[in-house]
Amino acid sequence: MSEDFQMGAIAATRAMRGVFPPTPLLKNEHLSERYGADIYLKREDLSPVRSYKLRGAFNAMRKLIPEHQVFVCASAGNHAQGVAFMCSHFGVRGVIFMPVTTPQQKIQKTKMFGGANIEVRLVGDYFDKTLSAAQEFCLNEGAYFLSPFDDDNVIEGQASVAVEIEDQLGRVPDHIILPVGGGGLSAGTRAFFGDRCRYTYVEPLGAPSLGRALEEGKPVDVSPINSFVDGAAVAKLGMRTFEWLKDARREDVVHLSEDRICVSIIEMLNVEGIVLEPAGALSIEALGEVADQIKGKTVVCVTSGGNFDFERLPEVKERAQRYSGLKKYFILRMPQRPGALKEFLNILGPDDDICRFEYLKKSARNFGSVLIGIETPSPDAFPRFLAQLDDAGFTYTDITNDETLAQFVI
Repeated sequence: MSEDFQMGAIAATRAMRGVFPPTPLLKNEHLSERYGADIYLKREDLSPVRSYKLRGAFNAMRKLIPEHQVFVCASAGNHAQGVAFMCSHFGVRGVIFMPVTTPQQKIQKTKMFGGANIEVRLVGDYFDKTLSAAQEFCLNEGAYFLSPFDDDNVIEGQASVAVEIEDQLGRVPDHIILPVGGGGLSAGTRAFFGDRCRYTYVEPLGAPSLGRALEEGKPVDVSPINSFVDGAAVAKLGMRTFEWLKDARREDVVHLSEDRICVSIIEMLNVEGIVLEPAGALSIEALGEVADQIKGKTVVCVTSGGNFDFERLPEVKERAQRYSGLKKYFILRMPQRPGALKEFLNILGPDDDICRFEYLKKSARNFGSVLIGIETPSPDAFPRFLAQLDDAGFTYTDITNDETLAQFVI
């Protein structure tokens, strides 16, 4: 642990208190009972912008003003909102570049936080073009480009999460679980706590930037990435963040599928009434991966953000059900004769529900193709159902986990 870094993080945390209060550190009885540990949630989803990103933005700006008066960022999400919030607080100009495809809700929230101090520019369908436009603007205008993670001041600002955890808990936790995107939060926490606790770093399976960096000994581009977990879907770990994380143990890096993460989003919403974005649920879903390590321990999961667009809820529920084995999709060959459909329906159990059915009857063929989705209250129902399909002579293909095909038909 660097003493200079620790003192800097503490100073940054104290300065933040003039802008916003600490986010809560709350023990979660539901998770504690399940895993036999004292599990706390560091609720960054309850910050003024519903994520931890305003911390790094605050720390960078307080150090760079008055030398710099124009700050630029490229972001479609939490970083944009954090920068906008702090531009309004400090009374400086912000130019925020966002992809043209950014949902209107995120654009409106960014404008709301920044008010008259910021300008939003929509450039490019994909983030690489948005980033290039932002960097070109900085070169031409002499503005300061504020990275979402690969900036020493930003990393120090994100370390305020760790400062608050130690203060609120009264000590360093035994184990801390951190979501990883570009590495700013993880680097700041690791730099502050050092070797005083154990770490688990959690990445979405479709964007394993830290895992690959540790394998290669340097940050590498892992494109193409799956952008579903948008708050942690980063193609390349930062160079500065890697310097703090390069000694992390590979076995402490966990990769979770995008569908699996949705299970925790739905559970926390239904059971606890906590709204988390996909990246915010990473640390909670990772508890199952370290269950044997944490029994009897004090564990902190950082819920990094709660900027969840409820228009995504049907997709999240769908993904959670598919991962949990409660919903499956099949392409079924149906004989084109009277009574065939009735025979199939008789195979269904009393609690099975048809949630999708598309049948294209072609008169010149003996069989028609049916896309069918079936939902059950227990995954144990499917082995019985498939066995009966086999006994009845139906030909089918399970396409539940065929991502390419699912994009077009589900």
